[in-house]
Amino acid sequence: MPACLEQYFDQDWILRKAEFSWRQKPVHLTDVIAPLSEGGPNDYYSNGDYWWPNPQTADGLPYIRRDGLTNPDNFDHHRRLLRTMRTNVANLAAGYLITRDEKYAEKAVTFLREFFLGPQTRMNPHLRYAQAIPGRCSGRGIGIIDTLHLIDLPFAVAALDGSEFLTSRILNGLKAWFAAYLEWICTHPYGVSEMNAKNNHGVCWCVQAAVFALFTQNQRVLDFCRERYKTLILPEQMAPDGSLPRELNRTKPYSYSIFTLDNLVTLCQVLSTDEDNLWSFQLPDGRGIQKGIEFLYPFLADKARWPYPPDVQSFEEWPVQISCLLFAGRALGEEKYLRLWKRLNPDPVDPEVRRNIAIRQPILWLADRNSGRYYKEQLTRG
Repeated sequence: MPACLEQYFDQDWILRKAEFSWRQKPVHLTDVIAPLSEGGPNDYYSNGDYWWPNPQTADGLPYIRRDGLTNPDNFDHHRRLLRTMRTNVANLAAGYLITRDEKYAEKAVTFLREFFLGPQTRMNPHLRYAQAIPGRCSGRGIGIIDTLHLIDLPFAVAALDGSEFLTSRILNGLKAWFAAYLEWICTHPYGVSEMNAKNNHGVCWCVQAAVFALFTQNQRVLDFCRERYKTLILPEQMAPDGSLPRELNRTKPYSYSIFTLDNLVTLCQVLSTDEDNLWSFQLPDGRGIQKGIEFLYPFLADKARWPYPPDVQSFEEWPVQISCLLFAGRALGEEKYLRLWKRLNPDPVDPEVRRNIAIRQPILWLADRNSGRYYKEQLTRG
């Protein structure tokens, strides 16, 4: 492990995760066919989380919404397959980063190659059928949030750089896949609607676009995301006290506030440059990422102080270890964030909590050769 990171990470924990993932079999979107999908076997499909059968109709259609309450019977197999692939790749890449054992790299590349590049098993680079609602629609722009979990992968690929198993053909194939997906979320009506969402969905679109643009050397999209953060996301979503009113008004205000702040911090981690540092950026009234973290920190340190209604689901399972505390603690020099990061649980088991944590292996984002600097240098050379 790089010496500069030893104070933040448990090497034994990383190696346990890597060993677990090394023993797993690769998964593919095509392992499970979605019976209600209007697409093909290589097209991602999911149902909206908070939509339930209609008790007033014989066939349960059209589904009705119960905000904040996840329907456990909805089709989420593709989402779980995608997240399983992501988690295993991230674990293996982190193991390779600290050991340089090629067995981890070989297995990580196998997961990536089969999920994204295999002619029969690849996932097509679009989400036309994500978060569909039976009886209402075959897919929605809101479904683009399902691929938020892919943001670990570009940094995992960077960690695998130098391995004999990450060939130029595979690397170029992965970049081509993410470039195609980035183009889709930037141009398809679903992508445009998600980009313009004025809550956590708009933030998560921007996080994905920024990370995938970094990976594929798309300076235009990076500049767009940086400007969007400063001129639209902060002014429209953060209150003067640093809170996020659109998330506080939901039925799960605590977890939605954590989730959205976590992704705002990720934007600062990805998009900050020496010339344009989002960590220190503030609107004229003082709103900025520092204000947002200071608002939420007391309630992460002591949930009993939370002055708003409790979440309708999984409230007792929060808070857990989230990367925003680590990223912000390092960037802002705030030891209290780092102390809290170390204290919180790194292995939540509640599925609702786990699906709201985008980054599984933050070490991939911080090691010098695997940070955003790795890609930023590529952009400069390109």
